[in-house]
Amino acid sequence: MPSNIPSNLATRDIESLVHPYTNLATFRDAGPLIIERGQGIHVYDTAGRAYIDGMAGLWCTALGWGNAELADTAAAQMRKLAFGHLFAGKSHDGAIELAEKLKEIAPVPTSKVFFCNSGSEANDTQIKFIWYMNNALGRPRKKKIVSRRKGYHGVTIASASLTGLPVNQTDFDVPIANILHTSCPHHYRFAHAGESEEDFATRLAAELDALIQSEGPDTVAAFFVEPVMGAGGVLVPPATYFEKVLAVCAKYDVYVVCDEVICGFGRLGTPFGCQAFGFEPHSITVAKALTSAYVPMAALTVPEVMYQAMLDESRKIGSFGHGFTYSGHPVAAAVALKTLEIYERERLVEKVAKLAPQFQARLAALVTHPLVGEARGYGLVGAVELVADKASKRLFDPKAGVGARAVAYAEAEGLLLRFLAGDVITLCPPLVITSEEVDELFDRLTRALDQTLDWAQRERVLHV
Repeated sequence: MPSNIPSNLATRDIESLVHPYTNLATFRDAGPLIIERGQGIHVYDTAGRAYIDGMAGLWCTALGWGNAELADTAAAQMRKLAFGHLFAGKSHDGAIELAEKLKEIAPVPTSKVFFCNSGSEANDTQIKFIWYMNNALGRPRKKKIVSRRKGYHGVTIASASLTGLPVNQTDFDVPIANILHTSCPHHYRFAHAGESEEDFATRLAAELDALIQSEGPDTVAAFFVEPVMGAGGVLVPPATYFEKVLAVCAKYDVYVVCDEVICGFGRLGTPFGCQAFGFEPHSITVAKALTSAYVPMAALTVPEVMYQAMLDESRKIGSFGHGFTYSGHPVAAAVALKTLEIYERERLVEKVAKLAPQFQARLAALVTHPLVGEARGYGLVGAVELVADKASKRLFDPKAGVGARAVAYAEAEGLLLRFLAGDVITLCPPLVITSEEVDELFDRLTRALDQTLDWAQRERVLHV
């Protein structure tokens, strides 16, 4: 077990918690890394050792740790109104003001806002609202939802069905009925030999068109996308991709949901990710950076046509039968409002846009490393894909644990990262990172990759 924690604390953790996205079997021997506090872009373990959190927690802590304004705002709201709900016509000023603010800044025409507690809940709600709307509009067969292989939209039963990653579906008995998956827009892995990005995008659009036709256009209701696919490996769409696939959606009256849970609020150097790629969905889902993750909160936008359908159903049924105890929680709403205020006051989106070229240049330079098959990213998010053979793009045997090894070496260098399936190492630092800290992050990552290379050569798992 890590030497930084008292053995009794490690044992208590192992015997009391189920850890998400963890090999629960090997974890019993490895034990936890327990984080005690954070400040700026750094977090500190129980031995006081500092780490650059290169993943902003889980793609979420945009303002970093220890922001006194957010802490003071939460404390003040708890003293004023610790809880308030929105059921049966009740309300409070925080939820009203935040809904107004999100309507103001949303990149799509928005009639109303619905609040949830996580991106999973919000995307689950998107599905329910789409089905509800189509029932109200007299289209009871238009219910199938399309998402993409390697897309990530959550882990509730419905949102895990949208998610196109095997680890989120195997033995969980998902996807449920009416959820379909189309091709993943990763040019490096899935383009044909000699196929340009534009030709690849054309082929993917044709495949989506063929899927909708084969299912029946009157049965396909919606298409879920991320601007940059985060948990699937930080996959940046090929040139002209959104233009072409959304033209297919328009052709068949398919409702488009843009999952902005990772990309929203400046991550790509634009207020929302869809703006970076020049497309306008019907609705967006937001979470994570909405509160800089200081308290849980998520939201989705509701266009006028959907709101009118909700009114019709309320007249017919007598009530709108959906909601959560903590929808629009007053403490979360207050923190979200303060977070959005800080983003605007500090001109954080502009700062990200200015810093992004440096971040992406340091990222792109890693492609020369013997372990790296592709280095990819956008704004202040990126990934390196580790391969056993650069020429053939051959992956390592998953049992070799190369990605896990690289992340462990990074941790020893004082840098926290994540590895995903296919030995993809992801980076998503707090948006408040400085130019000097960007260089330090990549210096530590480079040292970790060098150590991984030495290990891989010793273990004979690499073909150079």
